[in-house]
Amino acid sequence: MTHAPLPLRHFLLALAVVAVWGTNFVVIRIGLDHLPPLLFATLRFCLVLIPTAFFVKRPAVPWSNLAAYGVLIGAGQFGLLFVAMKGHISPGLASLVVQTQVFFTIGMAMWISKERVQGFQIAALLLAASGIVLIAAHGGGSATPLGVLLILLAALSWSGGNIVARQAGAVNMLGYVVWASMFSIPPLFLMSLWLEGWPAIVKGVTGADALTWAAVAWQAVGNTMFGYAAWGWLLARHPAATVTPMALLVPVFGMGASALLLGEGLPAWKLIAAALVLTGLAVNMLWPKLRARFAVAA
Repeated sequence: MTHAPLPLRHFLLALAVVAVWGTNFVVIRIGLDHLPPLLFATLRFCLVLIPTAFFVKRPAVPWSNLAAYGVLIGAGQFGLLFVAMKGHISPGLASLVVQTQVFFTIGMAMWISKERVQGFQIAALLLAASGIVLIAAHGGGSATPLGVLLILLAALSWSGGNIVARQAGAVNMLGYVVWASMFSIPPLFLMSLWLEGWPAIVKGVTGADALTWAAVAWQAVGNTMFGYAAWGWLLARHPAATVTPMALLVPVFGMGASALLLGEGLPAWKLIAAALVLTGLAVNMLWPKLRARFAVAA
C-alpha cells in the first residue's frame, strides 16, 4: 500500500511546524540567559495552561492519565532539557540527542506488547547510538557528559509520555497537552524552589527583559499551540507514515539555527554524529515503508 505525498500547502505547514520545533532550542537558550532553568520550565507550562484551558475543552481521559503525562513531559522532559541547556549542552546538539526518544518509545512499546526487536531496528539503534557516543567523546565546549546524560534522561521521559498519551487513545492533542500542564507546574515549581531558591526566582522574574518574556511566550504560543494544533490537524488528514518523517528535520533546523544565530560551530565530528543519528532515525522510521514498496514491486 502506498500513500500519496502531502499537498504543497500541507507540506509547507508541516515544514513550518518542524521549523518552529527545531528553532525553539535557540529560543530556549535565549530565555536561559536570565531565567533559572526550572523556573523557565514552570513559566512555560503556566502560559500553556492559562488562559488556553478556558477555551480548549478537557479531553475525556482519566485525571490519572493527564497527571502522568504532565509529570513526565513537564518535570521529566522539559525540566531536564532546560537544566541541561544551562551550560551543559549546545542547543543544536540538544535538538539532536533528544530525538533518541524514538528508540526509547519503541523499546517501551515492545516491552509492553512483548514484541521481538527486528533487525532493522537494531541497525537503526546502533547507528544512532554511535552518533551519541561520538558526541560524548568529542563534545568539548558543545556537550559535557552530564549534558548528554541529562538529555538522554529527558528523551526517556518524553518516551514515557508518548506511551501514556497512546493509552489515552484518539484525543485532541492540543487540549490534552494544555490540561496535562496543570500537573507539570507543581513539581517544576517545587523543584525550582528547592534547587534554585526563592532569591533566584525573584531575581529571574524581576530581571527578565522583553526578549526573555518573548521566549517564554513562544514556548506556549509557537511551540505548543501552533505546533500541536497544526501537527494534529495534519495527522487527522494524512497517514502517520506520511507526516511523521517530517520530524527528522527538527534537529536539522535546530543545528542550523544554533549555528546561524548563536555561532555554534559545526566541526566534522559534529556533522558525522548528526548524520549517524539522523540515519538511524530515518532507517527506523522509513524502512518498513520502503520494505512494503519493494514487496509490492516484486
